[in-house]
Amino acid sequence: MANELSVAVLGPGGVGGLLAALLARTGHRVICLSGEKTAEALRTDGIQVRSARFGDFTARVEADTELREPVDACLVTVKHTALDAALARVPAPALSDGLLVPFLNGVEHPAALRARYRPDRVAPAVIRVESTRVAPGLIEHGSPFAEIDLTGTDVPRTRLDALADAFAAAGPATRVLEDETAALWAKMSFLAPFALLTTCYSLPLGDVRTRHRDELTALVEETAAISRACGGPADPAQALARYDAFPPSTKSSMQRDAEAGRPLELDAIGGALLRAAARHGIPAPVAARVVDEVHPFA
Repeated sequence: MANELSVAVLGPGGVGGLLAALLARTGHRVICLSGEKTAEALRTDGIQVRSARFGDFTARVEADTELREPVDACLVTVKHTALDAALARVPAPALSDGLLVPFLNGVEHPAALRARYRPDRVAPAVIRVESTRVAPGLIEHGSPFAEIDLTGTDVPRTRLDALADAFAAAGPATRVLEDETAALWAKMSFLAPFALLTTCYSLPLGDVRTRHRDELTALVEETAAISRACGGPADPAQALARYDAFPPSTKSSMQRDAEAGRPLELDAIGGALLRAAARHGIPAPVAARVVDEVHPFA
C-alpha cells in the first residue's frame, strides 16, 4: 500500500490486539510487544478477532519482547498499573523519531512520557470501545462502535494526520483534536464518576444511576468543576444523559478488575482527580470519600 506504516503495539490486549489486527489487515506492518509466551502465540497463530462491527478475521503480525528498530508509531495499550514495567520494552533510542501514542486513562501520563521520550513525539489518544482479550491472540470486540481521538500538543500535524488516516481506513472512526487538555479531560470527566462509583458499590451502572443518583450527580458536578479549572470541558447534564443512555448492565473496567482481583487504576483516575482538585482549590468531598472507600480494593 502506498502509505504503509510500521506500528508497534505495546500490550496486545483488548484494545491493543484489536488495533493491531485492524491495522495489519489493511496492510500496515505491525509488531506486537509483550512477554515471550504471548509473543510466541502471536507469531504462530496471529490475532483472531470476533467482531460484529468489523467481522471475524485473523491477522498476521510480528511479535517480540522488545522494540529493536524504529517505527512510525508505538501504541501504548497497557494499563497504568503495568506501565512502568511495560515501557522497558520500548527503549527511547529504538523508538527514535517514532510517535509514542498512549491509550491510557487519566490525565497525568503525557508529562511522564515526555520526560522519558521525545516530548514532540508523544501523541495521547482516547479510544471509546469495548474490546476484551479472552486468550493470547483472541480478541472479542463487543461494542457497535470504535472511536479514536488523537492529539498531541507539539506533534507535527502531518504525523498525526497520517496515523489518523491509517486508523480510519482500518475501521475506527478517528479525528485529530487540537486541544490535548480538553481531549483528556473529556474522557476523564466521563470515566471517573462511572469507574469510581461502580467499583465502590460493586454495582453495574444501571443500579448506580438509580440507587445512588444523588451521589452520582454530586460526583459528576465535582468532576466538571475540576475539569473546568484545568482547561477542560464541563457539562454535568450531558454526562448524566450519557450515563442514562447506557445499558443498565454496563460495568466499568475498574469494576471488572476489582471483581477479578487485578490491580486497579485508582491512582491514575481517582488520585489524579484529587490532585487536580487540590492544585486548583476545588472542593471535592464526594470524590475524596469514594476514592478512600475504593482504596481497600486497590
